[in-house]
Amino acid sequence: MTQNAVKIAVVFYSTYGTGLAMAREAAEAAREAGAEVRLVRVAETAPEAVVNGQEAWKANLDAMQDIPVATPADMEWADGYIFSSPTRFGGAASQMRAFIDTLGGLWASGKLTNKTFSAMTSAQNPNGGQETTLQTLYFTAMHWGAVLTPPGYSDQVLFASGGNPYGASVTANGQPMSDADKASIRYQAQRQVELTQKLRG
Repeated sequence: MTQNAVKIAVVFYSTYGTGLAMAREAAEAAREAGAEVRLVRVAETAPEAVVNGQEAWKANLDAMQDIPVATPADMEWADGYIFSSPTRFGGAASQMRAFIDTLGGLWASGKLTNKTFSAMTSAQNPNGGQETTLQTLYFTAMHWGAVLTPPGYSDQVLFASGGNPYGASVTANGQPMSDADKASIRYQAQRQVELTQKLRG
């Protein structure tokens, strides 16, 4: 990594582990592409009793304790963002929305403007709202004045994974991510670094 490396914040929420795996894959690929990366998770807002009532949810939260909780300072620091949220009723999880709602001060002062923005998601089934989740995240970034950098159909890897032009979307079925899913995520992250480098000059 050079002194002039672009700064990428990978901001994610994960309930059962798919989002965590996706975010780690993206962060690793962005680092390999030459970026300085902050991998940060949005805070859990569900009641502790609810989390503790589901073994898989609690185990995943415990597994993420080494990852810093995202703050507005991470957003100000970065040149570009990769957001990852599971789909909840066709939109981002409430935990992700709660974090976004803390960014009003940065938005009002123009500190989210001209940053690159790309998004990823997961859902239990292929038609579970992935595309609308990604689109609504992009709507938010448009309000910031961010530069949208979805992958589009810009590489054959996206066809191999069954991906869409908006961003990586994984079917969270309790199985490990496929190699095709990982390749799609890595391509998106690498492209994000390249486009951020070009924008920053």
